[in-house]
Amino acid sequence: MLANNLNKIKCLEDFDVYAKEILPRALWEFASVGVENNLSRDNNRKAFDNIWLSPRILENVSNRSIKKKLFNKIYSAPFGISPMGACALCGYEADLQFAKVSKAKNIPYIISGSALVPMEKIVNINSDVWFQAYVDANRGSIGALSDRVFSSGIQTLVVTVDVPVPGNRRATLRNGFEYPMRPNGRLIFDAISHPKWFFKTFLRTILSSGMPHVENYGPNRGIPIVSFSAPERLHIRDGLDWDDLKWLRDRWSGRLIIKGVLSVEDVKVATKVGLDGVILSNHGGRQLDTAISPLDVVEASAREKGKMMILFDSGIRRGTDVVKALALGADFVFAGRPFLFAVAAGGYSGVSHAIDLLASEIDRTIALLGCSDLYNLRTRIV
Repeated sequence: MLANNLNKIKCLEDFDVYAKEILPRALWEFASVGVENNLSRDNNRKAFDNIWLSPRILENVSNRSIKKKLFNKIYSAPFGISPMGACALCGYEADLQFAKVSKAKNIPYIISGSALVPMEKIVNINSDVWFQAYVDANRGSIGALSDRVFSSGIQTLVVTVDVPVPGNRRATLRNGFEYPMRPNGRLIFDAISHPKWFFKTFLRTILSSGMPHVENYGPNRGIPIVSFSAPERLHIRDGLDWDDLKWLRDRWSGRLIIKGVLSVEDVKVATKVGLDGVILSNHGGRQLDTAISPLDVVEASAREKGKMMILFDSGIRRGTDVVKALALGADFVFAGRPFLFAVAAGGYSGVSHAIDLLASEIDRTIALLGCSDLYNLRTRIV
């Protein structure tokens, strides 16, 4: 593991090399690829190249701050950790590491509905976590899950809405990665040929808590992540509609956000439903290939947000990325893959270092732009 030698890591992309070396191929591709030709995944990065910064000189920035207010809380940085499924397969108890380090660093963390650690266990470590849910059109199951989330003490519920059907993730399916994975010779060889991962993540997990299960899909424990006989996970949600969101809005007393919005028209509808925020996201390019980058709809969405928060996800790798998204009108940003690769490569220390790197880049960027905070960035982009 890289935890004792993090001085080699100078930017978030540096974690990729170590994570790729440590993780079995099936896991690496599950985490790194998008769908079909990876056009949306790659365009999420390219979209930032079309935004240029315009510095102002001789501004006193000695008292600058990158703190950002969101939902009546002031965070130490303007970014958080996105929800990611099966993280605990990539790094030992990754969801718990995210909860611990996000609390220590004072940034938000969104638990994934596909997490392999129960939400209740995560909340015991960090009571400020958010929860991301996958729901179908069965209001009974929606209600049961939301009751469990509320009972755990979580106040912010994020419903992912861009998955009416699964994306065409051919690369991961070829490698045999699906819930549950069916053990075969290829998968077994892939696992044991990556001993750092096999002993320090997989075997350690088995010995400490048994076979990981999908823990938070509903009111009860879900299927095991590896099994010869368990049924495949059902994830067809093509019946979910705005009426279900209105019903949930009336039922849920905490903050309610939807994730996976790419249309300004949907932002307008969300304001009418009374949502607290939307996360502009194309699922990291993992659902519909050639779907536009969320960066392309930030500015127009911010004009139509009403009282909602406009949150941004997909493609964040640099401090300049964060500043550009905020300058276009996002209230806050989230990143996923960089933190997943950080926990795979370095555990808690890796994630902590990744947060520090991104925060330092944001601090440096606003200083070079001649800004003292994150609230007047619009005049610094062209």
